Amino acid sequence: MKNKKWLYISLIALDVAIVIFLFIVSIFVIVKAQDKEAAIAAGGFIAYLISKPTVYFIGFVLPLFLLLAGNIVILLLFVKKQNQKQAQKVELNDLSEEQKEELRKALMEDMNSKE
Repeated sequence: MKNKKWLYISLIALDVAIVIFLFIVSIFVIVKAQDKEAAIAAGGFIAYLISKPTVYFIGFVLPLFLLLAGNIVILLLFVKKQNQKQAQKVELNDLSEEQKEELRKALMEDMNSKE
């Protein structure tokens, strides 16, 4: 169980690092693309991505969208799982006598207030 927790933490940290890297590269490309000729003349990795938009899209934009969509799906599944844990039904046999008496009193007060 302890190794599983560290695995989840490591995967989350890796996911966050990849998403931040993709965001930063995308921001650089967008900013440098405003002056396309100067960026291409300067050379470098960002200039290559500006001159090859298909490579930029397949290498950075598409993975970013897929990671974000995957993170949303995982978040929704996690929230659903947590809600199912909290919404477990309590059987009358699981309650102590004291809790049963409190429940009876609350039900009687509720029924009397409706009348």
